[in-house]
Amino acid sequence: MIGKQLQRLLVYIGIGLTISYPAPVIAQETTGAFNLTQTIETALKANLSLKQSKEEVNAALATKKARTTNFFPTLRATYGYIRRDQETRQSLQGQQGQQTNVIINPEDEYNFITSFSQPIFTGFALINQYKIASMGLDVAEISEKLTRQDIILDAKNAYFSILKSQKLMDVAEDTVKQVTAQKEVAENMYQVGMSPLNDLLQSQVQLANDKQRFITAQNNLEISKSQFNTLLRRPVNAPVAIVDILDYTPFDQDINYCLAQANQNRLELQVADLEVQIAQKDYQLSKRNYFPSIDLTGTLSRRGTDWDVDGGEGIADKKFWDIRATASWDFWEWGRTRYGVKEKLSRLSQAKYGKENILDNIELEVKQAFLRTKESEKNITTIEKAIEQAKENLRITEERYKEQVSTTTDVLVAQTLLTETMTNYYNALYDFKIAKSVLYRAIGQEVME
Repeated sequence: MIGKQLQRLLVYIGIGLTISYPAPVIAQETTGAFNLTQTIETALKANLSLKQSKEEVNAALATKKARTTNFFPTLRATYGYIRRDQETRQSLQGQQGQQTNVIINPEDEYNFITSFSQPIFTGFALINQYKIASMGLDVAEISEKLTRQDIILDAKNAYFSILKSQKLMDVAEDTVKQVTAQKEVAENMYQVGMSPLNDLLQSQVQLANDKQRFITAQNNLEISKSQFNTLLRRPVNAPVAIVDILDYTPFDQDINYCLAQANQNRLELQVADLEVQIAQKDYQLSKRNYFPSIDLTGTLSRRGTDWDVDGGEGIADKKFWDIRATASWDFWEWGRTRYGVKEKLSRLSQAKYGKENILDNIELEVKQAFLRTKESEKNITTIEKAIEQAKENLRITEERYKEQVSTTTDVLVAQTLLTETMTNYYNALYDFKIAKSVLYRAIGQEVME
């Protein structure tokens, strides 16, 4: 009898020592760990899309400079050599009636020609082409900024995803430890006849399920780290250490503020405006053939029978020049120009409709991001209170279990409730941080938090 009482006392002591749920521990900063600012800066330096955007800016700048040169004259030089099968002669009658054979085309002839061409009027084509190239540079520069904002959002998402996965894995690991301890207690109590086999079986089944969840959480963490390394262009299996962020700053602005900021700051709207202006200039450019084009050209020629093009026998005029102005106009092309103008007018309408569509999508994007941010923020406040309630519920259930008032099932349910509460808390916390990052991107603000 005394032996059974001693065994029962030891079981109670084991229950008190093993059935407890550790409070969440704030991760300490690891030596060499990335903080959020370092993550963003590293991603910006390493990202290939941003480098492509910079090259696009360089290309657009070169295009603009190339269009500028069209306003200046083009200089050209040619040097040629002619070999004839025989020289060409012509009989001329002299003053005294004598016939003289004169060379008019020598057998060997060299020529050197320099010329220039200056457009005077091109139906406003040159100025429109220049303005299109200039606005194309503006689009490229804004697109580079857009790429930067997207990278910042991706870096935040990758950073907070790791923290979220780490916390969920910790919760799953703690759950496995608690259920393992509960299984051992149930096994001890079953061996001494204090609990039925059903309690032990429930503990074993619960442990198997929690181990499976822990394995899934481990894999999710590894995937998050791989995505982080890929974003920073590090080896995919490189170890990852980041600084935890458990505090949060509520978002205090309303939806009207967000919509106003989006209309003011979103670079996509600036790009859409430029695309409308480019389409307008392209439309004007298509009408250039309604006007004649006027060009000024000049030529300086030198001829000779030797390489120094300095005249010779048979060269009547070894050096001459001319300047001419030429107006040309293709006044009938079977409607080709008119159809081209109609096409560009339709492209202009498309650009305007596209701008309106972008504005509608931005407003919807802002509204969705705002609601998700507020939802996650409210969930944090709600679940923070529930954590203490779930802990207290587990404590009471454990005490009742010691007094054999509650069953193993009650303890497992209480542990599961606390696990779900902690899981929901970390989901809400890091979902809020991610949602707020998306909201800042939606309203066009670069905020490093």
